[in-house]
Amino acid sequence: MELRHYFRMLLAGWWIIALTVCAALAIALALSYIATPIYRANTRLIVRPNVPSLGNSSVIESLNTLDKRSIVSTYAEVLGSVRIFTEAATPLQLAPLALAKYTRTSVVLPDSNILEVSVTGPDPVVAARLANAIGQRGIEYVKGLYQAYALDTLDSAAVPTSPISPQPVRDAGLAVALGVILGAALAILREQLRMPLEALRRRNVLDPSSSAYSRRYFLRYLEEELQRKRGGVLALGLLQLDGLEGLSETLPAGVFHSILHHVTHTLQAELRGRDIVGRWGEISFALLLPATPGTAAMRTLDRVLQVLSIPVSLNETEGEKVRLQPHIGIVATNGNEEIAAVLDRAQKSLERTLQSGHSPIHFSENGH
Repeated sequence: MELRHYFRMLLAGWWIIALTVCAALAIALALSYIATPIYRANTRLIVRPNVPSLGNSSVIESLNTLDKRSIVSTYAEVLGSVRIFTEAATPLQLAPLALAKYTRTSVVLPDSNILEVSVTGPDPVVAARLANAIGQRGIEYVKGLYQAYALDTLDSAAVPTSPISPQPVRDAGLAVALGVILGAALAILREQLRMPLEALRRRNVLDPSSSAYSRRYFLRYLEEELQRKRGGVLALGLLQLDGLEGLSETLPAGVFHSILHHVTHTLQAELRGRDIVGRWGEISFALLLPATPGTAAMRTLDRVLQVLSIPVSLNETEGEKVRLQPHIGIVATNGNEEIAAVLDRAQKSLERTLQSGHSPIHFSENGH
């Protein structure tokens, strides 16, 4: 259920994801276009026992020492040092600012006595020359460090033909992936922020206890409808359910609200698409029937009255029922009246219904 909820959020915000992906892709391609290409050159060196200077027993001992990795690690630190880098760059006659654009690393390859020196920078030729110079200067330096071991070049650095960055294809793929992730996060965040706003809007528009329109919204809608219907007709009905009198205090809130929801759904099912239902009071509803003459409204609400006269179950398992005892007062207007006058006539029509004791519906037209 939770995954389905998030999936709906992503579907609702698909355009955010699409825009984020497009923006990320455009930025990545733009950065790739303006970025300075960076090249990497690699040279490899091998650490071995210095056989000519050792006897057989010394060679065996030196091999055992190599297995402890301390010698190889020391040589890796030497090749990566500032001193070796500076001395290797001196013959190349690079300016300090130009040399600062190049970086070097020296690592021991796994499970071996092989060192790899890497130099990265904007010029592939200079990077290759620097890598080879570091290797050569390292070989010369370690000759006086440990007589029992020698450092030899295994593979010289070749001039790289393609940069390690930028790589437009790789960068575009990463941009799309990050765009999808960021877009999905933004889409979910938007829905999370929108939901409280939507709940607040629904709270102002709908009555939570009955799912009918709130009284404030119904009055605003009625006033707008009166302004639109100048010279036209509309009908307003006030429905009171005397059978619910006092039940809000004796029944559990959930049961009482379910009855109100039942009434709202019944009214919405019996009325036309443009007709609206509003919560008017604790046990009363307001019904607005636009473009409906009084006689037509009388017939429609008489049918509603018959449906609401059917008892409503309080508890499906125990079979308890309550009679709603509906009463309706109806007025018709041509839209030339003020809203206060229309509401006053509707209230008086409902009061006459309640006082008559005969018919549960009363129709008042033109102030009668």
